[in-house]
Amino acid sequence: MGTTLYLASVAIASISQLLLKKSANEKHESFVKSYLNVLVVSAYGLLSISMVLTSLAYRTVPLALGPIIETLGIVFVALLSSLILKEKHSKRFILGMFFIILGVIVAYG
Repeated sequence: MGTTLYLASVAIASISQLLLKKSANEKHESFVKSYLNVLVVSAYGLLSISMVLTSLAYRTVPLALGPIIETLGIVFVALLSSLILKEKHSKRFILGMFFIILGVIVAYG
């Protein structure tokens, strides 16, 4: 249960990062609107939810495993940016993602 909760937290934080990136790529009418818009407010709301879920997950997930699970956020952001923002990734980048996943499997397994 704790690991699933932690993975959900990482996925939600990844979506939050994507929303922030999407907002940063848009033109805004003013300085204030660049920080107070639907995407940014939603992103920080999701980040808050992610923090609460992480805290709840740590009730059952050993502290040593938290950072290992957290590294999957890099993979989630890369996958989501490819699917949603249509970003292209190099072969080296994909190879790096493979090694991150392999490292999580080795450390967690």
